[in-house]
Amino acid sequence: MCRMIMATGLFEAKDIVAAATAMSIGETADHDNRTTAHAHGWGAVWRTPEKPGELSVYRDPRPFAESAAESGITEIAADFLAIHVRNATLPRQRGMRFTHPLSRPGDDWYFMHNGYLPAAHLRLGLDHSEFDSAEYFDCLVPPGTTELSRAGVLDTLRSIGTGGTSGNAIAVRPDRAYLVHWSPPDTPTPRFFTMHELVEPGLRIVSSEVIPGLAEKDRWTRLAADSLLEIVFDELGAS
Repeated sequence: MCRMIMATGLFEAKDIVAAATAMSIGETADHDNRTTAHAHGWGAVWRTPEKPGELSVYRDPRPFAESAAESGITEIAADFLAIHVRNATLPRQRGMRFTHPLSRPGDDWYFMHNGYLPAAHLRLGLDHSEFDSAEYFDCLVPPGTTELSRAGVLDTLRSIGTGGTSGNAIAVRPDRAYLVHWSPPDTPTPRFFTMHELVEPGLRIVSSEVIPGLAEKDRWTRLAADSLLEIVFDELGAS
């Protein structure tokens, strides 16, 4: 299981990196899952106002707390930044191949997932699963997709099948980003998969955990279940 954070608007990258670090080492863990450390790689995707229509991506199979400083990510000037720190559900699924954000050849989407959806491959007509997050990516954002809708996302998630824990995800392409907040009713650790939101003038942060270092706890709110947030990058400067 993993932790994710997405920031849009006016923010300092170093603050978002500090928040992701706190989650990755369990410093801010306040939930119902025994997993508190997330040390099986990390990745980030971001946008800078100076380069509209372009995204930058970084992936590292090492623990975030040990390698983030080398990436230079604390120095970027971005108006969108998403970070994913990973704890692999299955031991065999570690290394760069499994490090988020996931991408596909010839495609402009990047995808981050927090949860486990072992039946996603069935919706694709596959006889076995190689990597559930990649199969979920293909289900939720089929090749050729340019936009997502809440109704379509929820229909896909509800059709995937039983046995999963969460479909929380961040999907990004050069002109927009989406955050999916969804878990099945029988998820065994609902607090772990509840995402939290901080909204202030010119700033929106959505995080897997409340980060007191960014704002006091009472300024955070729980993100509504079954949500699909859309961020259109051309509108960021006007918000």
